[in-house]
Amino acid sequence: MAFEIKDISGDHFQHLNHFFLNGFESSKLVEQSQNINHPFVDGYSKEWYFDGIRMGYSDWHYKKPVELKWNYDINVDLVTFQANLKGSLFMGTETSKAVPLFGNYQHNLFYANANDSNEGFLKGERLQTSMFFIQFTKDAFLNLTKDANEALSRFSENVLSGRSTLLSTNNLPVDAGMLNLIGNIVNCSYKEGLKKMYLLSKSIEFLVLQAEACNAALVPSYRYIKTKYDKECVVYAREYIMSHLEAPPSLSELAKIIGINEYKLKRGFKEIFDNTVFGYLSDARLEIAKNDLLENKRTVSEIASELGYSSVQHFSNAFKKKFGLSPNKLKR
Repeated sequence: MAFEIKDISGDHFQHLNHFFLNGFESSKLVEQSQNINHPFVDGYSKEWYFDGIRMGYSDWHYKKPVELKWNYDINVDLVTFQANLKGSLFMGTETSKAVPLFGNYQHNLFYANANDSNEGFLKGERLQTSMFFIQFTKDAFLNLTKDANEALSRFSENVLSGRSTLLSTNNLPVDAGMLNLIGNIVNCSYKEGLKKMYLLSKSIEFLVLQAEACNAALVPSYRYIKTKYDKECVVYAREYIMSHLEAPPSLSELAKIIGINEYKLKRGFKEIFDNTVFGYLSDARLEIAKNDLLENKRTVSEIASELGYSSVQHFSNAFKKKFGLSPNKLKR
């Protein structure tokens, strides 16, 4: 997939396109990262390639509205997990109106075969966009998803038959588990073969989480969130608590901050993220703690304090309840 941004030289993207075309051939882990500084945009991207899998993370800060032109002309069958984090994306062509592609904190899985050829443009709703993706060659994806659940099995049948398809008709919300996985991948400190094993395990974990999210979305439920405004408020509530993990607001304070009533916040948050506000907050804290312990970044008491727990014992009890062992045992 070749990209260029209007008013910006395509030279910045030559490396990305080269690795897209050739990275799948490598059995060793190939890593690529770059910073882009331009009068119109500052950006950062990081990519990893191994055994038919391509992972990537990017964060772009635009200084004025721009359009990202794209064309798909790679003769490779690809299954793509796309997680859009910040900045709603719209897709269109020179002759058609742009339509919503991904909203804030949405994800989906889709398959495009080698015969699909298209072009158009992407544009963001804001001056910042960040996203994460994992792409699998057809063979790599089918090998990883043998004996999966019903949703993923149906998707795999379409892939096997060469039919372009989506896992979910509607995009699904990015939850705390997925955000933690993305953070772990982007900040992974392992090297070479060990890092390749780690990234492979995380790519499988993404597929598991997505398959379960798709199944859960099929269960009928009463919809409390009925307008775009209410949904944006609830999504902002998630962003707010994630940026205030050490001192989160009360539920009533959060409702005032985001601009909807407390009842709608509670019901809407559960509907969108399949968790309560503070259940989500607790899971996010504990996932961060687990990662810090595994990488020996801080002591148990430092982690408990920085994540806002009232005591080490309170933190240890919550950690053991979620993961089945105490933080001290995990740290060993």
